[in-house]
Amino acid sequence: MTRPATDPEPPTDRDHDTSWSANLETPGYAEDRDLVVDHALEAVRRTATGTHVNLVTHEAHGHPESYLHPALEAALDEDASVEFVDRCGCGGYVTRVRR
Repeated sequence: MTRPATDPEPPTDRDHDTSWSANLETPGYAEDRDLVVDHALEAVRRTATGTHVNLVTHEAHGHPESYLHPALEAALDEDASVEFVDRCGCGGYVTRVRR
């Protein structure tokens, strides 16, 4: 996929020692599923063990179980869990990753 000139910045620039949400549903993410996966993995890496991150993904890519969950499960250790939470009121999807 060709990346748009206005790629969104990663959802965080710091480590999180409490649970938090990563917004991966801005318009720039609608055009690039690979960027969603890359930034989701970065968000998980920046989330402390014993907490979770809610990954909110754009509706344009469909249900995250088809593309995001396999990538997360392949990259995470066995103590982590990936679960679909719900759809957002705006149409996106929420996946929770517990570390």
